[in-house]
Amino acid sequence: SRLHLTEEFAEDNLGVKDNGDGTLTVTMVAARYGFFPPVIEVPTDTPVKFRIASADVLHGVHVPNTNAATMIVPGYVSEITTSFPTAGKYSFLCNEYCGLGHDSMWSRLIVVEKTAGGS
Repeated sequence: SRLHLTEEFAEDNLGVKDNGDGTLTVTMVAARYGFFPPVIEVPTDTPVKFRIASADVLHGVHVPNTNAATMIVPGYVSEITTSFPTAGKYSFLCNEYCGLGHDSMWSRLIVVEKTAGGS
């Protein structure tokens, strides 16, 4: 079976999940030509584990001005664990040429100030 069709990467399971221990997991799919979901919002100073699968070909992901970067190889789950100290809007960019729509392949990462306490 194709990896991206496994339950973890089903459309309803994509996005940000609170792990209940102060960390988050973000599950995403890279496909020609976009990252899904197209907008992710996470708080500052919080460990975030990105799990990204390719739906088709080799992709790369790079978030400028952060240390988040990895290859996304078909058939494998790519993982990055990082945290974002500075609130703001960042872009997920594909840094591996993946076809004619490559230049428009991106999604938005919004980092918001962490609230005290919270749930």
